[in-house]
Amino acid sequence: MTSSSTPILTVTQLSKTFAANKGPGTVALQATDLNVAENDFITILGPSGCGKSTLLRMVAGLDTPTSGSIVLDGKPIAGPGADRGMVFQSYTLFPWLSILQNVCFGLREKGMALDAQLDIAHQFIKKVGLQGFENHFPKQLSGGMQQRTALARALANNPRILLMDEPFGALDHQTRELMQELLQGIWEAEQKNVLFVTHDIDEAIFMGSRVVVMSARPGRIKCDIAVPLAHPRHYSVKTTPVFTELKARLTEEIRVEVHRAAGLQAPAA
Repeated sequence: MTSSSTPILTVTQLSKTFAANKGPGTVALQATDLNVAENDFITILGPSGCGKSTLLRMVAGLDTPTSGSIVLDGKPIAGPGADRGMVFQSYTLFPWLSILQNVCFGLREKGMALDAQLDIAHQFIKKVGLQGFENHFPKQLSGGMQQRTALARALANNPRILLMDEPFGALDHQTRELMQELLQGIWEAEQKNVLFVTHDIDEAIFMGSRVVVMSARPGRIKCDIAVPLAHPRHYSVKTTPVFTELKARLTEEIRVEVHRAAGLQAPAA
């Protein structure tokens, strides 16, 4: 799957400084530019504290930029909106609502008729493999099932772009791989645009059409690398020379930034 050259999301000279009680504050993100084209799946890597989540939260409209602009489909982002779906590492489900009610929540807030809500919710519950669990409550589900519910809820709203902040970080290895394959399949079928923050290099390569590497704080985009792996992707791609070479390159890029973040010089490779 390839993306068009026309960006649907444009981040221009975006920066964020968090105020301090005394002093100049903390610069979390330097002036940063990023374009997201139609059908892009962009994974974002970088050392802890480099501004990955801050960038995502500003695109979501949850944090306000200190300077710069974010434009989605020609309209500046000034706050949260239904055109962006957010999935966090924590499952953020409403514990008092059933799985079906959780997935319907955004549709109900839009004022959609109940029959239409239920039709859409059932479609996405099926896509994430949770048929038969519609009337269960979050506490009755495993972590992976709760995250599948969160994904179904985000997708049911038909967002223009899906924003994912370490969505599989709390899952065990087997469940994480299952969720990666599930999301890849949904992305290929639904042709969504995705910004996906992760600390895992293998995950970044396997999931992404592009991998963006951010520098140590104050964060900036250090490199933006296309992933030349065909779709649909199978886990066997992890044993290919292309995957191995790209992993080695990204590992070195991240290693240098982790050392910088710790105030150390990275040893020669």
